[in-house]
Amino acid sequence: MRSPDLRRVPRWVRQFFHPETLREAVAFADVCRETSQYFYLACLLGILHHQRPGFLSFPASHLVPYLRNRSFPRDLFPDLYAYRALQPRLIAKIERTYKNATMTMREITRKFVLADARHVALPKGFDCLITSPPYMNALDYNRDNRLRLWFCDPQRTRPVEDPATRRRREFEATMRQLVASAEEHARPGAACIFVVGEEVRRSQESHPAEIVDSIVRHVAPKLRLRGRLHDAIPDIRRARRSYKTTKVEVVLIYKKVVR
Repeated sequence: MRSPDLRRVPRWVRQFFHPETLREAVAFADVCRETSQYFYLACLLGILHHQRPGFLSFPASHLVPYLRNRSFPRDLFPDLYAYRALQPRLIAKIERTYKNATMTMREITRKFVLADARHVALPKGFDCLITSPPYMNALDYNRDNRLRLWFCDPQRTRPVEDPATRRRREFEATMRQLVASAEEHARPGAACIFVVGEEVRRSQESHPAEIVDSIVRHVAPKLRLRGRLHDAIPDIRRARRSYKTTKVEVVLIYKKVVR
């Protein structure tokens, strides 16, 4: 692999890695993008930053990238700031990924579509739809994934923000189009399941789950609510711990009936 010029890498990216580790990671990401090897690129993104030995960065948080140099000072933990070879860590990541894949999973035919949720072509007569709408005003998807996004597209200087994650009007418009399409294409008896993150700091009327349920009732009357589950998110699983944002996920379960 050709050696990249690290002077072209933003300073905030360079601060996460030993220079030699960064050269290998950038070069490998370049090859993955140029040859459309997105599985290997995804494996690379999965080991970019953490504090464990199997990851590439200096000590850092796992979900939202920030350095943990106060908890792990360089003078007290010099080994954590040494060169970390990409190849053995990447191979280990790939092996872990395939270890979780059963033979049944490997035999299933899959189709992946990159499209706006408002315009995605759902299959006619589907049996089940499971989706999780954006956590409106609860997560900053660009900031939380900024390191991974840079390796996906180093030329993008300013990530594109989806208005559906920030503005209630856009969120509602997106959900109306998706729900209408789901009702149209679902077969009778099919299930449509929405996993919606709730924000505890908002009023009951502003909860995203209530917004989604209201939209379904008005836009897709053939989808009838059959269940509502409240799944508390443990603090250790959340991107921002001790925050007053998303602490509960509401699972709305609908079934298409024939009127």
